[in-house]
Amino acid sequence: MRGCRQKLLYVLNVAARVVTGTRKFDHITPVLRQLHWLLVRQRITFKLAMITFNCLHGLATSYLADVCTPVSSVVGGWQLWSANSGALVMPPTRTTIGQRDFAVAGPATWNSLPVDLQTSSLSRDTFAKKLKTHLYGCECS
Repeated sequence: MRGCRQKLLYVLNVAARVVTGTRKFDHITPVLRQLHWLLVRQRITFKLAMITFNCLHGLATSYLADVCTPVSSVVGGWQLWSANSGALVMPPTRTTIGQRDFAVAGPATWNSLPVDLQTSSLSRDTFAKKLKTHLYGCECS
């Protein structure tokens, strides 16, 4: 996984340098900020959140949508504090590879978003804009 992320980072940096005409040894972070591009880790979070949003709104294939189960739809879930917050059920996993599975990574990413982004009344475009703004200002992703 790390090798794949490194390759993606390299391509992102080269693209930013080509677009802006930045030299090879200049710092790239200010260039990415100037372009308003997300960093690689934030971009991965963005993609996971968008796929999860599509699953919850019937815009994704059924095999993906089936793993995105709201806590409120689980029997006995009404008793949980997270039932009204828009949280999704996360299946238990013991391994790092298991955490990378969409059934775990999608709900984990969704549950980490602010509650105002989890509201079902947002359109896809509005959600994408708000999500990018949230991730752009967030150093944690």
